Amino acid sequence: MCALAAVVGIVTGFGALIFRLMISFVHNLLFLHTISFDYDSSLFTGPHPWGAWVIAVPVIGAIVITFIVANFAPEAKGHGVPEVMDAIYYKGGVIRPVVAVAKSIASAVAIGSGASVGREGPIIQIGSALGSTFGQIIRLTAGQRITLVAAGAGAGIAATFNTPIGGVMFVTELMLPEVSVNTFLPVATATGIATFIGRLFFGPQPAFSVPVLTPLPNELAAGAFTLLLYVALGALMGVAAALFVRVLHWLEDGFDRIPGRYFRHMLGMSLVGVLIWLLQRNFGHYYVEGVGYATIQAILSNQLAGFELLGLLFACKVMATSISLGSGSSGGVFSPSLFMGATLGASFAGFLEHFAHVSVSMPAFAMVGMGAMVGGGTGAALTAITMIFEMTRDYEIVLPMILAVGASLATRRLLSRDNIYTAKLTRRGRAVPRGLHANIFLVQKAADVMETDLSIVSADTPLDTFLFRTEHKSRMRHVVVTRQNRIVGVLRINTGLRQQLAKSNASVTLGDVAQRNYSIVREQDAVFDVIRRMSRRDSAMALVISPDAGRRPPRAGHVRGVITKEHVADSVAKTVQIYPN
Repeated sequence: MCALAAVVGIVTGFGALIFRLMISFVHNLLFLHTISFDYDSSLFTGPHPWGAWVIAVPVIGAIVITFIVANFAPEAKGHGVPEVMDAIYYKGGVIRPVVAVAKSIASAVAIGSGASVGREGPIIQIGSALGSTFGQIIRLTAGQRITLVAAGAGAGIAATFNTPIGGVMFVTELMLPEVSVNTFLPVATATGIATFIGRLFFGPQPAFSVPVLTPLPNELAAGAFTLLLYVALGALMGVAAALFVRVLHWLEDGFDRIPGRYFRHMLGMSLVGVLIWLLQRNFGHYYVEGVGYATIQAILSNQLAGFELLGLLFACKVMATSISLGSGSSGGVFSPSLFMGATLGASFAGFLEHFAHVSVSMPAFAMVGMGAMVGGGTGAALTAITMIFEMTRDYEIVLPMILAVGASLATRRLLSRDNIYTAKLTRRGRAVPRGLHANIFLVQKAADVMETDLSIVSADTPLDTFLFRTEHKSRMRHVVVTRQNRIVGVLRINTGLRQQLAKSNASVTLGDVAQRNYSIVREQDAVFDVIRRMSRRDSAMALVISPDAGRRPPRAGHVRGVITKEHVADSVAKTVQIYPN
């Protein structure tokens, strides 16, 4: 699995390179009318040579994207991550190979033509499709295939953002149904290799260049007060995240009512085109087109100020991203979330300075806002904290970010139970786990789960005689059937068996109806071993024997209890109650 994951990491790393080159080519061709692969998304794009005709650029992209989605891969529409989660939880990790190619082209055209989307969703879907393709070619089991899908997703994140730890955390929080050495090692392998390849071509520097910051004053009282402001910022980001989730899906529903997929996508992108043109005409830059890293970098470098403008840019980004994805574009929501967090966080800091006369660091509040918006919107709190740290390499920001992300996530959950990813699946009727719960019952011993109320009866005993005994009437009975003190079968007597006996005049013994498909386990065996043994043998019941039975065939006197599927289900239900939500 690690060898296969290494191949996935290599291919995904080069896939991320090709994907970014495609974005550069499309962007330079449509915005600058040049053929070049040289494009730095952290720098603002100059004015379009044809002025107001820049409005048509996103519309041209919409035509190409709609053609690809309609004819090759409907899965390429949208932000990609929900489709990968759907494949993991409902399709055994199966993703069509064509999705990788279609998503690459559609998303490159979308981002390059000015759609307000990110590049992390596409590369996650591309890497996952590559991992799934390998799993299908080699005919792996569903669990192994899902692991490779997750490995491809983590590799895509890591190679795109130069965030290896963030890539692993993203997969752990959102993609893996189970976290263990068997799943972690392949994910870590693919992520590490993809990061290495990404650094070969993109360099080792972080995604954003941040000056030396002092997010917290050294004085105790001032520092505590500033931490409270960060918590307030987190709560504000939680409201913003819930708003983004609602607006995005409201516009998706609205555009779906417009007939003609080409027309509604062209209509939506013409609105985005008008928006970026108005921003350029009135404020000097397109700001919300593409991934928006130039705006984020300007805020972090303290080159973009004014809480009114920053608040306006936040609102414009929410609308531009929601219109882009709602009308049918292809791209992610991670980068737009970073943009929203940076603009709203910096605007909040500017507001405090202007009205409350509180001196705070605008870049620091922008960074914390980025993490809080991503954590609240995606529900991946650890990923948000880790990735912002890796993208900026500023450790001093971690403490306020932890508090702000926690406040953001709590606030968003109060306002919107689903995050930006699960909301789309919930609307399809596709429920996914809201957390990784350790199956506590699996580590219990068989002796803790077994039923000790059982009967050990000779195989020659007539069934009707046994049933009509006073102590057995109208009760569920678990019976161990023996012959000369040796176990020959098991029997579970319930209402259905009693009714069948009442209709039959035949006299049968317990030995005639006993089931031979039982398993033998020991009191100290872990429940997960018991379940595995029962599943392999298709056992109706497991007999729990005492340790002194040794290795010889157990006798009737060694039986201490029984375990059925109902007992396992009851144990699971008791542990689920620990996590009522």
